[in-house]
Amino acid sequence: MNIGVLGAGQLGRMLALAGYPLGNRFTFLDTTGHPSAGIGEVLIDTDQKHLADFLAKVDLVTYEFEHLPVALVQAIEEQKPVYPSSEAIRVCQNRAEEKALFDRLGIPTPAYRLVEHADELEAAARELGCPVVAKSVTEGYDGKGQAVIRDPSEAQAAWRAIGHPRLIVEAFVDFVREVSIIAVRGRDGQVVFYPMAENVHVDGILRYSVAPMPDLDEAVQQVADGYIRALLDELDYVGVLTLELFQTRDGKLLANEMAPRVHNSGHWTQDGAVTSQFENHLRAIQGLPLGDTAARQPTCMINVIGREGESAEILAIPDAHLHRYDKSERAGRKLAHVNLVAPTHAALLERVRACAALLPEAPAPRFSFEP
Repeated sequence: MNIGVLGAGQLGRMLALAGYPLGNRFTFLDTTGHPSAGIGEVLIDTDQKHLADFLAKVDLVTYEFEHLPVALVQAIEEQKPVYPSSEAIRVCQNRAEEKALFDRLGIPTPAYRLVEHADELEAAARELGCPVVAKSVTEGYDGKGQAVIRDPSEAQAAWRAIGHPRLIVEAFVDFVREVSIIAVRGRDGQVVFYPMAENVHVDGILRYSVAPMPDLDEAVQQVADGYIRALLDELDYVGVLTLELFQTRDGKLLANEMAPRVHNSGHWTQDGAVTSQFENHLRAIQGLPLGDTAARQPTCMINVIGREGESAEILAIPDAHLHRYDKSERAGRKLAHVNLVAPTHAALLERVRACAALLPEAPAPRFSFEP
């Protein structure tokens, strides 16, 4: 089957790498003019004249990022199956719609307000109590399009800096850790869940993901499973869905945001789970049985950002797996990731520290479960 992918970055690259053993072929549609997949057939469509050529080559369509014009995806749906659907994109790329969906399904979130003016932003900051985080309702990822407001007097400057006509303002959460749950739903409605991961962010960019978490109560995993299942069923979703959450000191979970695609915090599954998120996404959209999501052993994913380390040194670490994206070095750019696997979490932490020391711009990790 020839699978069409909207976007041509590293997530598309990893989808293709997982799909070739299944007999899949891949055609990517890149609208940026800067594709980096380096695999399959890439159609560059900066002038929006190659969509028909793209659709003629593929049997179904998926996507590697959600910042796509909804009208484009809807137009594609009229000609080819698209998984996940345009409705998933419509909701996920609009934080107001996303929060409304969470509210409707009874999924708790941090307290929030929607504002359309700098004065409303200042009022929301006073009402929610500083610090608060203000985010553009659409666009923005990896910390872009947002600002932390530590005093209401900073609202005017934050409004100008974000430069968006509508913002969502969220109260800060006194959380123990940031976590994510990844699940997959097939065409037949079957749902499987991966073990939750603990995520460590620096400057709004994911740096480390560890799964499974050694101190996670099974009841908390079940709560997260219930939240994401409700989203999957409500959206009649097909494919991988990611839900990012905060875990508070009393063990409760608050939803932050969701992503309708394979996700950075699920890269650990390539080497640490029975079936990777990439293979399971492809299984789901083709109507194939979903694979086992169990963790093989404790695993940590380290993002390589800005500058790369020496491959030989990294791969000398036991059970280290390097996934490079074939990108040039640039500040803040995701260049690769390393998956480290170990028989125990104590051994895993030793390997993580050893690997971080080999990466030029990897801050020392600290996980909530460390003694």
